[in-house]
Amino acid sequence: MFQSLQAPLLFALTAALITTAGLVTVYLRGDWSARHSGLFALAAGGMLLTLSLIHIAPESMHLSRHAPIFMAIGFYAGLLLEKGIRTALPETADMARAAAITPLAAVAMHSFMDGTIYAVTFAGNFTSGVYAALSLMLHEYPEGIIAFAILRRHSFTNKESFFWAFLAAGVTTPLAVVVTGPFLHGLTPDVTGSLFALSAGLLLFVATGPLMEPLQEEPPARGFLALGAGVVLAVLMTLLPLHSHDGSGHETHDDHGLIEAHQ
Repeated sequence: MFQSLQAPLLFALTAALITTAGLVTVYLRGDWSARHSGLFALAAGGMLLTLSLIHIAPESMHLSRHAPIFMAIGFYAGLLLEKGIRTALPETADMARAAAITPLAAVAMHSFMDGTIYAVTFAGNFTSGVYAALSLMLHEYPEGIIAFAILRRHSFTNKESFFWAFLAAGVTTPLAVVVTGPFLHGLTPDVTGSLFALSAGLLLFVATGPLMEPLQEEPPARGFLALGAGVVLAVLMTLLPLHSHDGSGHETHDDHGLIEAHQ
């Protein structure tokens, strides 16, 4: 079984390395990133909202007819988690740090799903696995920056932000390959689509809730410029698909869509 995991694990570790590169970029500019954490959060919100609406959510619906239900569950789960934290903790510095749990959990869940995709697609076909991995790697660099920006905004130090962002956005991807590997043959497209929908719902809550809060603090021009930058970056990422043709003659043109073609 270890041999079957070598390729997806290699690509997952490469993805973690790319995420780390993004983290190092903002870590080395710690004071600057802290001063502009609100703008980073808005850019992250625009990116996550756009990717969720035009990429993750549609793909989950393509894979599973239950996707809308799980998307709603993910959204309300994020809302309940955040409200629960705010209710359980007083308005203190600790509360400000605890408020990072929900958005960071959303990033971690999405990164874990990326690792699952690596494992599933490589199990079906090596070529498809390579194309899926390369496609997913397009967003690994900004994903680390998003996690870092979330933590810096919630009063974490530069080193703490790097550490927790690395665990949430970097470690979870190869971890998913190891954890899901033994169960690959039982993972149907419907189950995968439902999990993606859950992830999309949680990301939608984070993008429209916690990450939009800086709009009330930043000057309108700067705030909407940062938000627009995130939207534009997400759109550009979706315009760079990788195409492959598997051995059975089915054309696959999307990273997550590769799952269905090889189940």
